[in-house]
Amino acid sequence: MTKSFDVIVIGGGPAGYHAAIRTAQLGMKTACINMMLDGDDQPVLGGTCLNWGCIPSKALLDASHKFVEAQHDFADLGIKTGKVEADVPQMIARKNGVVGKLTGGVAALFEGNGVTALAGKGRLYGGCQVGFTPHGGEEEMLSAQHVILAPGSVPVDIPPAPLQDDLIVDSTGALEFTSVPKRLGVIGAGVIGLELGSVWNRLGSETILLEAMDEFLPIADNRISRDALRIFKKQGLDIRLGARVTATEIKGRGKQKTVLVTYQDKAGEQTLEFDRLIVAVGRRPYTEGLLAPDAGVNLDERGFLFVNDLCATDAPNVYAVGDVVRGPMLAHKGMEEGIMVAERIAGHKPVVNYETVPSVIYTHPEIAWVGKTEQQLKMDGESFNVGSFPYAANGRALAAGENEGMIRVIADAETDRILGVHVMGAQASELIAQAVISMEFSASAEDLGLIMFAHPTLSEGVHEAALAARGHAIHMVNRAPRAKN
Repeated sequence: MTKSFDVIVIGGGPAGYHAAIRTAQLGMKTACINMMLDGDDQPVLGGTCLNWGCIPSKALLDASHKFVEAQHDFADLGIKTGKVEADVPQMIARKNGVVGKLTGGVAALFEGNGVTALAGKGRLYGGCQVGFTPHGGEEEMLSAQHVILAPGSVPVDIPPAPLQDDLIVDSTGALEFTSVPKRLGVIGAGVIGLELGSVWNRLGSETILLEAMDEFLPIADNRISRDALRIFKKQGLDIRLGARVTATEIKGRGKQKTVLVTYQDKAGEQTLEFDRLIVAVGRRPYTEGLLAPDAGVNLDERGFLFVNDLCATDAPNVYAVGDVVRGPMLAHKGMEEGIMVAERIAGHKPVVNYETVPSVIYTHPEIAWVGKTEQQLKMDGESFNVGSFPYAANGRALAAGENEGMIRVIADAETDRILGVHVMGAQASELIAQAVISMEFSASAEDLGLIMFAHPTLSEGVHEAALAARGHAIHMVNRAPRAKN
């Protein structure tokens, strides 16, 4: 007899497990099919984010940043530490411990909410029929009233740099080094490349990032990108723009193996030799084996599952959420999509506001933004005012020794409605939430400027930048706002 569920979710990452938990909370009989295995080949929930992405990378970013602080910054605070050494195996062990606690927490949430966890591969057939193949077993058919597809994404491979053992690795392998490479290459200077490059650069690697594009971080505000490039170079990251990798070759034998990288830039063909090479050129949706010919779900021209604004596919009662659909590949975006779909299945009417999805790069200083950039608004021909406030003028930032960075608030020149907020500096990932909340309520720069912020805090920088958008900042020389377009 075919097992039947109200909802079957395929994928146990952030989008999938949020959807599964919420549908179960809403009284629906829910199963979640999850194919991921941990290093011991045991089923593990949480997807890339918890296991090989967001969480483990942040554990190493925080550990490596504290290492740099102890080496170079504590003395300025009057703290003498003596010689400081990095214990990389202990950092990796701690990272794994953090991952274990969180993935175990998801499993406990499944149990507590009555979600049936199925370890194996899921495949969608027509009529909301789902084939479930346990690891090492035979496919069995399940039926559902609704299906939510959340298979996630995988790192992009590039032909010039195929992965090889622990010499040429993707973002997953870069989180498993047990020693610090003397010379490290990173292909890609985007979010993932910058974060991983920062970890190993802080721990002592000579780190070179090869970025094919001529512009640095074009997705971020131009002013922020320009200043970030200067700061990262000062930290020791060698970022080479317009550098397109064309070939790689393994040299030497045994422990003496190195990676020879050939790339093209405006000066012609160049070569570099590294102890390790990280390929960090982005991610792609994972759809292999997901759809049977009669599934009725279509792909767009980029290989993403086609959905409407409410994440419904072309197949009746089938939805898709997270990295496998349009929009930024961000865990929090997938989480909200998963919850939205769960609640809409239950008859509620929530929507996801894609205009207020925050983005964060967890370097130091952090970079975070929401809404439109100045360059986007110029291309659209919109008139706007910009208010900027430097961390160097913030009392809390100076007291903490965190005086690099700035906050920029962009507001419509006519209505004063906030169109975008861009932050580079300490705790940017936390400060950006204030902007998201403001924009969700269609706040103006004046609204944000009228709100009382505690003193002394980094948050006051958001307040001052909002005031500056109207020429009213207190802690800097004001210039009358002049609309840009």
